[in-house]
Amino acid sequence: MNIKSSEKKENSAVELVIEVGAAEFQAAIDKVYNRQKKSISIPGFRKGKVPRKMVEKFYGENVFFEDAISEAYPAAYEAALKEAGIDPVAYPTLEVLDVSKDGFTFKATVTVQPEASIKDYKGLPVARTEVKVTDEDVENELKPYVDRASRLVSVEREAKTGDVAVIDFEGFRDGVPFDGGKGSNYSLELGSGSFVPGFEDQVAGMKAGEEKDIDITFPENYTPELAGAAVVFHVKVNEVKEKEAPEVDDEFAKDVSEFDTLDEFKKDLAGKLEKRRQEQADRDFEEAVTAALIEKLECDVPDAMVDYRAEKLLEDYANRVQSQGIQFEQYLQMMGMTMDTMRAQAKAAAGRAVRRELALEAVAAAEGIEITDADVEAEYARLAEQYKMEADQVKAAVPAGDVKKDLAAQRAFELVKGAVKKPAAKKAAKKSAKADDKAEKKDEKEVKKTAKKAAEGEEKPKKRAAKKKAEDKAE
Repeated sequence: MNIKSSEKKENSAVELVIEVGAAEFQAAIDKVYNRQKKSISIPGFRKGKVPRKMVEKFYGENVFFEDAISEAYPAAYEAALKEAGIDPVAYPTLEVLDVSKDGFTFKATVTVQPEASIKDYKGLPVARTEVKVTDEDVENELKPYVDRASRLVSVEREAKTGDVAVIDFEGFRDGVPFDGGKGSNYSLELGSGSFVPGFEDQVAGMKAGEEKDIDITFPENYTPELAGAAVVFHVKVNEVKEKEAPEVDDEFAKDVSEFDTLDEFKKDLAGKLEKRRQEQADRDFEEAVTAALIEKLECDVPDAMVDYRAEKLLEDYANRVQSQGIQFEQYLQMMGMTMDTMRAQAKAAAGRAVRRELALEAVAAAEGIEITDADVEAEYARLAEQYKMEADQVKAAVPAGDVKKDLAAQRAFELVKGAVKKPAAKKAAKKSAKADDKAEKKDEKEVKKTAKKAAEGEEKPKKRAAKKKAEDKAE
């Protein structure tokens, strides 16, 4: 292998012209011939016994060239990258320039990491959500336990949302029953949304023994045979049941938890909810810091770099899905998605991930963050403990260079987070000034003691409800 030329191009690309000599090329041709000879037939020779020279004479000197190039170029490309000291960040584009029995020359256009700089990354104005748990929040956390402990009792009244209606039903399309549209003694919880939209609303108000026809139009995204179809369900209510909740007291707490008192149980629920909200608030804060940091990045990110990362994300995601025994194409159908929509989502995520890495590398460089060999060894030990592996196994799986890069990024991000401004405190100061102003005006009103101004007294500030968020899956 010989690098004939190396030239920097636009968009963080380097163009290498690489020459593969006769010896390397002929060795590749020999490999291709030995792999294919069992399937080669020429009159006068037994199958699989045709000499290479005879094959080339019969089919042409270049019969193995294409496959031999595919055989030889990966090693030549890798050797050229090492010799040139190039670390690619995307798949290369390759073009064969010339080929003969004496070798071949090809051009590799390689995308490399772009130059990045960053300014004003300290003091990013990012608010952190203050986590609060109210008594109402705890009662909402308690509701699922109450629901599970509730029992259903028959009632002689009209069904309403929250009740369970035991029904017989049959669906008709143009007067003809359709498959899957019939059921007997089906327990339907009104308001659960388990039936076609509009169905449960029309069952509400019916009593035991009552029958009626319900007009329904299936949604457009329903199964193909019924999508958008107008149908009629004949429904009979056999029984109406309501949930009878248990007494929520210490005995209830003992039945549904490991605690002896209701107060202890509620305290535990509050603690767990606060922890979940705090973890979510921390994630939200980091996401906001990342978004603000990316805005400060000065860099022309190559599309090829983002496309490469997107393909890797898709591959990893498909492998995780398929490891659960589901074909990726089947999964996409189940989710109502296509490869194009998945690829678009992956590209958006990849673009953000690439920019985050470039921004943090720029911060690490600006701050002179250095990772020592001792730091790397400590990280290997931590990973080995986390994944219950031997340290040597971790070292074999994760290159030291990657560990250094990750540790530098972590330290850079901690530095940026630690330097964030707290706009919430600034707003609080403004609110305090406004409150003082209101207090002065109120004092003035009290001095005047007029009924009209007393009636226009200061309103109570509204409380902000804490925002509830779901737990994320582990990375």
